[in-house]
Amino acid sequence: MDKPAPKAQTGNRRGRRSRQEILDATARVMSVRGYAGTSMSTLIKETGLPRSAFYHHFESKAGLLSAVMSQGASDYFDAMREAHRNPPEGGTPRERLGWYLRRTGEVFEHREAFLRLLLVLVMSNEAAEAPEALRTVIAVRDEGRDYMRHMIRSSFLSEGEEAANTVADALAHFGMAGFDGAFVSLQSEDGKPISEFMEQLADAMTAIGEALIARH
Repeated sequence: MDKPAPKAQTGNRRGRRSRQEILDATARVMSVRGYAGTSMSTLIKETGLPRSAFYHHFESKAGLLSAVMSQGASDYFDAMREAHRNPPEGGTPRERLGWYLRRTGEVFEHREAFLRLLLVLVMSNEAAEAPEALRTVIAVRDEGRDYMRHMIRSSFLSEGEEAANTVADALAHFGMAGFDGAFVSLQSEDGKPISEFMEQLADAMTAIGEALIARH
């Protein structure tokens, strides 16, 4: 007959589960209501957990937001790295960039709550109330641009390292702007799939990249 799990171990598992429930509910609710519009009472109602459970894991609502953003960022970039494993070695810059962006669009569709909350915080001043969360927002945007630069550079390496670096440095911010616009359109239910925007973005970035190389 199996022995029951020790009380301390059972309590730890329950604690980890309640912490994750809080993080999941907070990401979902704040991505719709924003930081200022999400009260602790709303989160308590969403999770069914007592107020004491929230303050056991997090010192404040600002600390909770920071934890949500930190976990969301970690999960998002893990998903990006997994989606981009084994990139194509041959093909044109357009073919390789299209491969990267198609898979990025798929990640977008499975990380909507985190990306929606990120954009809400970027476009509002709400994160100023939570300095640690604001630092996470800035770090996520910086890492996103670095990742965009990596995708562009990898796509243009067949043109030589110098050319690839030039194009990547020139287009990293443009690529991020394209991502932002595509995600806003997805959230607005404009009727176009994210895959179509990714193909158009790949076309535009390749054309600009090739024009930059031709000028140098």
